[in-house]
Amino acid sequence: MAYYGKCIETVIEQLNKFKPEKDIPEQFLEAASTSLQTLSPQKQAFILEVLSGCLEYRKLLAVVVDAFYVRAGWLCRRADYNLFEVICYLATFQLDELGFQLFSDIIRSQPLDKMCKFLGFLFNPLSLCSWIKDEWSLIYETAHVSENWIDPLMRWQPEVQELIKQLEKVMTNQSPLPKTKAKVTEPKEFNLTVPRPRAIPVPEPVPVMTKPKPIPRSTYHPPKEQEQLEMTRRYNRWKAEELLLKVNIEEMRCAVPRSRGTTLVQGSEKKLQLRFMPRILKTPKLTFYKPNNVPVKLNTAAILREGSLYQRQVEKELQRVDKLVDGAGDFSEFLEWQKKMQAKDQEEALAAGECRRLQGKLSREEAILARQLLRQGNKQKADQKKEETAELMQQCAERRLQEERSIKELVEQVIEVQKNVKVAQMKLLKGRRQIVQEVIEESRELLQRTAEAAKEEQKRRCELIAQHRALETQPMRKGKLVDLTQIPGYGLEGEMSVVELRERLALLKETQQRKEEEKRDQIIQAKRARSQGLQNMVEQISLCRAAMGRSAALRWEQKKAQSAAPGPPSQDQRVLELRRRIEESAAERRKQAASGPISAPRAPRPKPRAQLESRHWVELQQSRERRLRALQRSCVDA
Repeated sequence: MAYYGKCIETVIEQLNKFKPEKDIPEQFLEAASTSLQTLSPQKQAFILEVLSGCLEYRKLLAVVVDAFYVRAGWLCRRADYNLFEVICYLATFQLDELGFQLFSDIIRSQPLDKMCKFLGFLFNPLSLCSWIKDEWSLIYETAHVSENWIDPLMRWQPEVQELIKQLEKVMTNQSPLPKTKAKVTEPKEFNLTVPRPRAIPVPEPVPVMTKPKPIPRSTYHPPKEQEQLEMTRRYNRWKAEELLLKVNIEEMRCAVPRSRGTTLVQGSEKKLQLRFMPRILKTPKLTFYKPNNVPVKLNTAAILREGSLYQRQVEKELQRVDKLVDGAGDFSEFLEWQKKMQAKDQEEALAAGECRRLQGKLSREEAILARQLLRQGNKQKADQKKEETAELMQQCAERRLQEERSIKELVEQVIEVQKNVKVAQMKLLKGRRQIVQEVIEESRELLQRTAEAAKEEQKRRCELIAQHRALETQPMRKGKLVDLTQIPGYGLEGEMSVVELRERLALLKETQQRKEEEKRDQIIQAKRARSQGLQNMVEQISLCRAAMGRSAALRWEQKKAQSAAPGPPSQDQRVLELRRRIEESAAERRKQAASGPISAPRAPRPKPRAQLESRHWVELQQSRERRLRALQRSCVDA
């Protein structure tokens, strides 16, 4: 048993080293074979065979072991994952070759409680025939799984169950660890010496604080330069708003008709004047006029974009006229041919859409037939499942009776074991006393060392405090005189005093202010020229819009007159064939329903659902037909 236990331990160590993200199985097996050369040939062959099998069937083994941790092995450690993989491989793939006796020796060499749990989970007939078979069939073929792996495991079922019972008996016969009562500590009074009364300490002298400097005025009052900048900013803003007011008034006069534009301009002038006038001079009554055709206000980008668009259209029209004058041909014949081809394409698209709709309806009829057949098969499967569950419930009842008998035997054994507890308690008390004496001696030595280290630290701190106090008693020079007119004399180029530096900064500010005023004047002149150009462009845009609106109205009237006549229905062979097939499938479905009505497991819902589905399909067909007629009309008009 120790021989096989060591072999299994070496296999688990090698599996712990394997990393599927980095290592390749072939190279890993070669490295493992080189590291195992010191062992005997039999051990080496057994270990390499088990290791290669675990790596090859890693997915199959992972299915069982992961399910074991989820369902039965909550208390098992994750470090035993590879142990369970090895046991699963030996039971599934090597049990016929090893033999049951050798397999039971390997199981007894491992922890018995873990092996009982895992073998009971693996050789459960319910799990083998249901979910284990289904999961393994997803990786390999179902016939191969059932013949080579599931059937052998089911054959070894009685022997393995007998082995599990033997292991449980061995576990119950093992004497559990005796429970020892902890020794209760008895409190004792401390033998303390009476402390001496403390002497009253001499009060330390109160330090005299120096008088603080007063808070400067600049902390709570802003400087004069900031107020001057705010005044100039407000004045410039007022000037710019006044200029924009004039430009907006001129634009409104150009854009709005004269009959109502004058009243709007006057009203806007009054509003803007009231905005800049003080609140005391309010006008008593204001009259507002709401014109019918309110012009849309465009920004600069929109005006330029629309103006360039109309300019390009005018240029294209002029080029077309020049080509016609030079003798170029007209595109009327090509446009007529293009309309005919578009009408033909639309008819084909309508026929294809109708075919898709009818195909969907046909697939629905076929699905209803398939659903009826599926219900019959499900009913037969449900009857078989009920019979299987009845047999399993009977087996569970027998197993519970066996477990109750084993629990009674275990209780009797525990009562016998508790009689021999006192001897073990005396031995444990002697061992604890010796440990307590050793701990007390070690704690005394540690306390002595810490006391000596604290004394040395205290001496070092006292010396540092004395040095700091000696440095504080030395006199310090306070204050420094500064002359703003004096040059520092560091020997740098362009060196000057603080007064000269301030004068130069003032001159620079004056020149910068002069440049800003000149630049502001240039910007205002450029804005005026730009606004004049935009006004001219707005007038051109209004003219172009009126012409485009008239042409669009004419086109709409022509299109409306053409869409009045209905178009002929489509007679496509594919559509007729699909309708015939739908009628045949509907007749077959009604015949199937009349011959053998099958009640679904949930009875009250199929009828309203079928009515809703039929209504939905009728509405969908009507909407498709309306859309088809509209498209045919548009094709005829084109």
